[in-house]
Amino acid sequence: MILIINLDQINPSDQHIAGGKSLALARLHQSGFPVPKAVCITTNAYDAFISSTGLRTRIQMEISRKDFSRMRWEEIWDAALRIRNFFLKTPMPPALEDQLREGLAPVFKNPMAAVRSSAPGEDNRGSSFAGLHESFVNISGIDSIIDHVRLVWASLWSDAAMLYRKEIGLDVNKSKMAVLVQEMINGDRSGVIFTRNPANNNESVIESVHGLNQGLVDGIIEPDRWILDMKTGKILSHTPAERKNWMLAGPGGAVLKDLPALKSGHPPLDAGDIRAVFDRAMASEKLFDYPQDMEWTFKGSRLYVLQSRPISTGIDAQKNDDRGWYLSLRRSLENLKKLRIRIEQDLVVRMIRDADALAAENIESLPDQKLGGEIERRMQIFQDWKKIYWDEFIPFAHGMRLFGQFYADTMRPEDPYEFVQLLETSDLQSIERNRDLAELAATVRQNPELKQKLRTGKLLDMDSGFTEKAKQFFHQYMETEFTGSGRADVLSEILVSIILEMSEADPSKKTAGKSRSELKAEFLAGFDADARGHAEDLLDLARASYRMRDDDNMFLGRIEREMKRAAETGKKRLGINVARLDSLEKIDAIARSLKDPEYHTDFETPVPEAQYGVDLQARQLIGQPAGRGVGAGTARVIRSRDDLGGFIRGEVLVCDAIDPNMTLVVPMAAAIVERRGGMLIHGAIIAREYGIPCVTGVPEATAAIHTGDKLTVDGFLGIVTVEKARDANA
Repeated sequence: MILIINLDQINPSDQHIAGGKSLALARLHQSGFPVPKAVCITTNAYDAFISSTGLRTRIQMEISRKDFSRMRWEEIWDAALRIRNFFLKTPMPPALEDQLREGLAPVFKNPMAAVRSSAPGEDNRGSSFAGLHESFVNISGIDSIIDHVRLVWASLWSDAAMLYRKEIGLDVNKSKMAVLVQEMINGDRSGVIFTRNPANNNESVIESVHGLNQGLVDGIIEPDRWILDMKTGKILSHTPAERKNWMLAGPGGAVLKDLPALKSGHPPLDAGDIRAVFDRAMASEKLFDYPQDMEWTFKGSRLYVLQSRPISTGIDAQKNDDRGWYLSLRRSLENLKKLRIRIEQDLVVRMIRDADALAAENIESLPDQKLGGEIERRMQIFQDWKKIYWDEFIPFAHGMRLFGQFYADTMRPEDPYEFVQLLETSDLQSIERNRDLAELAATVRQNPELKQKLRTGKLLDMDSGFTEKAKQFFHQYMETEFTGSGRADVLSEILVSIILEMSEADPSKKTAGKSRSELKAEFLAGFDADARGHAEDLLDLARASYRMRDDDNMFLGRIEREMKRAAETGKKRLGINVARLDSLEKIDAIARSLKDPEYHTDFETPVPEAQYGVDLQARQLIGQPAGRGVGAGTARVIRSRDDLGGFIRGEVLVCDAIDPNMTLVVPMAAAIVERRGGMLIHGAIIAREYGIPCVTGVPEATAAIHTGDKLTVDGFLGIVTVEKARDANA
């Protein structure tokens, strides 16, 4: 069994064990191109590792918790993090490690190395995994190389790579990974060239930066850009960059540094460099008989070709290739820092301003035509903000993931989600709202007379201070969402029910495990002064990302609430009998009915009887572990916010997905079960804040479980055990 093969030995029939990147580099080397010294660790080594350690079975279990085609990207990320932790925590079998050392030592005993992915199916004409698998630069020593080989193997199971495989129809169960180990070239100017401009096949494009290529590839550093005539290599245009930073080799990788003033005033390449890159790239296109995307670097006057692959966009790429979207799920630290500034200093400010402006408008007095137009205007405002939410707020969530991976790689914890405890905070918008609610419940808990009046409905002669606080809470957080009344002079029955139930509950917050400060101290203790700054930056960004992942729902919810307030006003004016405004189609129909008296639509859409009547008999349901602990209780299935009023403390909350407006009852829950999956979705975040066991990503949760069923929720393993209510009564 061949475990390591050098570039001289690789031939076209080895694609299945060497992968696309190694095969292409071997062909370049054998054709006289200047490439770094390299060897390929074949897929045989990967197979030997996962088979002899039992990882093959564990990986299969993780990707089989749920039908892969139905997994959300957040659930796939969770699975990817657990699988990565398997690779980090599983030692290399001694016999396999000895063979790898024997093959690597002659080439990499002293030189620094780059460790790159080379999966079969990668970098061919039908697909491009560029950027989806990991590469590492400036790796020193055989021990570190072998450690990073495991990380490259793990990147085969990254969320972006698995999503892309699903997109192009590759079987994730048959995925394998070869690894290319190259001599590290500390280039002083680097870049990429597309022999055919994806936007114009008559042109070639060169992008270049000072220093290493990592800054350009990761999108951290803006490159200088040249457009060339594809036939002659003549420079048609040059777009200079700002040239503020460059990437240099540092301990264990590449580090971002300020670019010296002497270099910032000059482009990375001169005319001779451009001609040398162009000639090499066109020779590569001729060799492979296909347009190429070639990565290269200069060390002094010597040009090295680092890799060359087919261009997968603009030539004959698949029309539905969404690799760019999957790549967008991953953001660099610098990119996320900029995004944070935009979100916190611009977008959130404008979103709050818009919500306040909408809340201040008196819409009740508008005539029908203008009210219809106002509803349409609010729908557009909501849709505009929803697009911004998906385009900018959702990508900012990668701050948590970036830190989570860094923490796992650094600390190697037994629990891959230990990092989440460092992110948890009590200043979330929904937690602050629940504190306000807890204060109301505490007032009732301490005043038996007030509690009795609430129970009997004698609200008029209640304590005026309590009444005003309750009305203010209802107006700020619940109005239109729960009753659609639009009135602040009454107390919602749902709010009264929740306050009464919470007044009976233990007000103390549950805590377990190490404190946040202890975990932070342990985390930072392992870094020297320079590295500690980077670690603290990552942690600070992740905490902001974690907080915003919850708060952005609250901010967007305010805009949505004001849209629905206008629609509720129109609904009453029209006398329409519709229970909930749960779709934009219904709201649009109200607006059209107000503007056109002749317009008519059937607002009542019957719910098919079978929608919630699926009689599934499973006794154990598998999902994603999202909140540690084991909880048991009677199930309360919540299908709409109106169901919250019946929630009793100690029940298990079962729902499709917890939204911020449903978190009012979370502190009373014994456990939480959600159909929607992910460690970092709102429901999981809130569950952990209150120390409540939580399992997410349970298929058909609200169909397989009925109110009254007895549940045991294991938040460690992601298992929900169901004892049917009728069985208990049999």
